[in-house]
Amino acid sequence: MALNKSMHPRNRYKDKPPDFAYLASKYLEFKQHIHTNLAGKVSLNFKDPEAVRALTCTLLKEDFELTIDIPLERLIPTVPLRLNYIHWVEDLIGSDSDKDKLIRGIDIGTGASCIYPLLGATMNGWFFLATEVDDMCFNYATKNVEQNNLSELIKVVKVPQKTLLMDALKEESEIVYDFCMCNPPFFANQLEAKGENSRNPSRPPPSSVNTGGITEIMAEGGELEFVKIIIHDSLQLKKRLRWYSCMLGKKCSLAPLKEELRQQGVPKVTHTEFCQGRTMRWALAWSFYDDVTMPFPPSKKRKLEKPRKPIIFTVLESTIMELGNKVRSSESVTTEGIEVVATGIEKILTNLKVLYKHVPCGKDEVSLFLTAIENSWIHIRRKKRDRTRQLRELPRARTDLPQPTETDNTAEKDPTINNTACHRVSEESDCPMASSAVAVQMVVSVEEELSTPNGNSSLNMLHPVQESNMETEEKESESCLQVENSSAGCKMDEAGSQETVRSVNKEAANSEVQDTPKRRRGYFLFKCLMNVKKDGKNAHVEMHWVEGENRDLMNQLSTYLKNQIFKMAY
Repeated sequence: MALNKSMHPRNRYKDKPPDFAYLASKYLEFKQHIHTNLAGKVSLNFKDPEAVRALTCTLLKEDFELTIDIPLERLIPTVPLRLNYIHWVEDLIGSDSDKDKLIRGIDIGTGASCIYPLLGATMNGWFFLATEVDDMCFNYATKNVEQNNLSELIKVVKVPQKTLLMDALKEESEIVYDFCMCNPPFFANQLEAKGENSRNPSRPPPSSVNTGGITEIMAEGGELEFVKIIIHDSLQLKKRLRWYSCMLGKKCSLAPLKEELRQQGVPKVTHTEFCQGRTMRWALAWSFYDDVTMPFPPSKKRKLEKPRKPIIFTVLESTIMELGNKVRSSESVTTEGIEVVATGIEKILTNLKVLYKHVPCGKDEVSLFLTAIENSWIHIRRKKRDRTRQLRELPRARTDLPQPTETDNTAEKDPTINNTACHRVSEESDCPMASSAVAVQMVVSVEEELSTPNGNSSLNMLHPVQESNMETEEKESESCLQVENSSAGCKMDEAGSQETVRSVNKEAANSEVQDTPKRRRGYFLFKCLMNVKKDGKNAHVEMHWVEGENRDLMNQLSTYLKNQIFKMAY
């Protein structure tokens, strides 16, 4: 009986299901349908109509002192499920708070058992108008009422086919009823009744037998159209009844019926669930009275998530001692035990740009609430290798530039050579070779040679060029042209170098953007609670998942912290 825990709280069978062994020992008719296995377990075959009838009659006799007869050709009700409906009607009308008031109800299609009126009259003293269209059901219902001496409280009325509320209340136009009940025909045709076109193939077959007659289980349009007729009748009767209610066999019927009531402007609508064994039923109720109190609908049942175990790693005593020595030597701060571990973790989190804050905790414990904005703890080595590779790929300084010759060494001896060297220096100094060590050394060495002890440049000491030195000047001019060409090439190389650097920086920036998620206000990868606890002489670091994108990210961070703590110590 898998759903018994979800039965109505006042249902007597909720916490105490029927004891088949006890009932079999007391009622011989029921005993013949009981089966006992080798282990001594007692069971009942719910696919046997006679066994189901015996159980219903036995429970009504044992628990309510009711004696009834039910033909096998008609619907055999289950007592716990019908009892759920009775208790819900009690909730609707508030009978618990006003015991002295005479409660009047209508049972639409009471059936052969007349079970709702019998239970309501026996338990609460309610008066019932019970309607029935089937001749066999009408005769059995009348007999069951009479043999239980309840004729004063239950009036069974035979009505024509397709008669629901309007025709049944014609003769009693002045009476206001407190409620109506109805267990409508669930199915529209034989195929639907057999489940061939409505039952999910993955569901197991029904565990009980269906013994209902044609008028009890089938109607034109099924339960949906049947209840819509009751809704339309209620729109005309309105306050002739305080509550209108129906039980539904299909959950898919609930939403369209509620929508129908909404479109018709019905002010008070509520619903509930009936659970018994492996059977689920739903009920819908509505009212045109403003002063009625609606019971709360059943809360949505959510699957309780299994509590996830925290991710834990241990920091050994030896590691804590080494880590403490490192911290004390570097910061001159006295920290011991778990505080050393917590301090080390905080440093690592700061370097990773993981946000954290201290939260209240117990003794011998440090608690941090972590918020990871970006994944900065994976592929760190690869990122370092990429940066190193990019630096290695930067353009090197040119080695094919003209090198200083003996002419440069004799510059002080010959003013003409000095003049040529000066032009070479001036041209080379225009070449932005800051990234080339060779070029810088060339310029510096030439400038030192051209400097005077007074600190003045040799440009101030140049002599006029004589006509006798024209041949030398022409040669030097050719040399200067070569230097200019090489200088221009240097400038082009430097421009290319700068462009390459900008390209590398751009690629690095792009890679960082790819590694870092798009930040938006309130964005985070995950949040977790970290507890650093004392465990003897060791320390336990626990990481409890709170929320976020992926729990694996917290696992990665935990592994990284464990490795970094060890590296910090040794």
